This record gives sequence, C-alpha cells and structure tokens, in this order.
Amino acid sequence: MTPKSLPAAALLAAALAAGGPAAAQTPAASPAPAAGAVATVNGVAIPKARVDAIVKAQAAQGTPDSDQLRAAVRERLIELEVLAQEANRKGLGKNPDVVQQLELQRQQALANALVQDFIRANPVDDALAKAEYEKIKAQAGDKEYKARHILVEKEDEAKDVVAKLKAGQKFEDLAKVSKDPGSKDRGGDLDWNSPAAYVKPFADALVKLQKGQYTLVPVQTQFGWHVILLEDVRPTKFPPFDDVKNELKQRIQQQNVAKYVGDLRSKAKIQ
Repeated sequence: MTPKSLPAAALLAAALAAGGPAAAQTPAASPAPAAGAVATVNGVAIPKARVDAIVKAQAAQGTPDSDQLRAAVRERLIELEVLAQEANRKGLGKNPDVVQQLELQRQQALANALVQDFIRANPVDDALAKAEYEKIKAQAGDKEYKARHILVEKEDEAKDVVAKLKAGQKFEDLAKVSKDPGSKDRGGDLDWNSPAAYVKPFADALVKLQKGQYTLVPVQTQFGWHVILLEDVRPTKFPPFDDVKNELKQRIQQQNVAKYVGDLRSKAKIQ
C-alpha cells in the first residue's frame, strides 16, 4: 500500500509538471533562515522537517531525493507560506468552506498516519504470502476449463436455445441472443478459467461436462439461465510464487488494513 502524498506534495508535483513559478524562478538574496528552518517568511519559519516530509512522499511515488527536488520543494513552500499569510490577512482562514477543507486534510493526515502505523506493526512476510499462494492454488484446483455460454432471462428461452443446438445451429451464432455483454459478441467465449471463477451452480454444471458437450438442461444462477458449452480442459497454469509474491503481500496488507478499519468502525458509536 503506497501512502498518499501530502497536499503540498501534490501541489509541488503539479507545479513542476507545469513549469510554474516555484520551479522556474530563482529567489532574490535574503537573510539566513532560523536554525532548523529552510526559510523564514515575514518572521514565520518553514521547518526542514516539512521539506523532508514532502521529499519522502515524492520518493514513495518514484521521484528520487536530490538537491534539485529539495530546492523546488523549498521554493514551493515559500510560495505557499506567502499565499497562506495573505489569505489569513484577508480573513479567509475563517471562511466556513476553508475551515472544513482544513479539517478534512487534518483528518486525512491522521488517518494516513494511523494506517502506516498499523502496517509497520503488522508486516506481511514471505511465509504469510506463501500461505495465501497455496490457498489460492487449492481454491483454483488443478484444472482449467475453456467454456462458452449463452445467458438468457427465462428458462423457456434457454430451452429454445438447447432445441436449436440439437437441430444443428452453431453455438457461436446463437450466442448473439445472450444478455452477457462481455461474451455475446465473441460467440459466448469465456476463455480459460478455473471453476472457482464462476458461481457454484455454473461451476457444478461445467465440471460434469465432457469436452464438446453442452448442458442439455439449462442452468439457473442469480444472473439468469445459462446454456454452457465445454470446449477443452487443461492442467492449471499457475505462476511461480516469486513472480507474484509482492502482489500477494500487497493484497494481504490491503485486506488487513480493511479488517482493521472495519473493526474500528464496529466498535465506534455511530448514530
């Protein structure tokens, strides 16, 4: 899970991409900033820690730390401080919309910090990823099935499709009446999948077919009525663990965070 950038980092990225004033202009000479600050604007110090936070957020998105980046960040923060001071002078900091935006940003920063704290405290190691890998393999089974289907609204329509198949009409032609937009224009082709990819009534009917057979009795699911044709079967092709390890870790991490957030919501008093 990649941490979200700070608002200033997003503004910086936009300014750099647009070649804005923060990236293009060289500041005039000014007195040295206070200790621990990168600049002082009208007596207000801009701490180095703020630059570090933005550079860290940019690094998480693939932008390497460099003197050029830090100089650009410094210039953008100076510009933001100048604008913020002027906005406060005009009383805009008391505008209800601005107050709400600031509160939302505060909450987002706290939420992001909490999530990152949880991730640090609950790392996902190779052993957890391997266990998830084996679980997915077991669910997928050792066979993949290449199937076609025709999906219709009513059982009588499905029976009519079966009758036309028995009369010699081609499955691909009849698939044009299917209400499955993802496969109807491809002759009902569902490509290669494990039975676990389908809802149970569909999967149960599919694995009982022999190659080249279709379901003589239409299959009902929550989507409607299916006529299923099995074209071929092959051993499951599963990628090596090392090829998917990082993706699995991210998936487990996302699941863990979602559960953590769900647990917090369940304990909260929400009216």
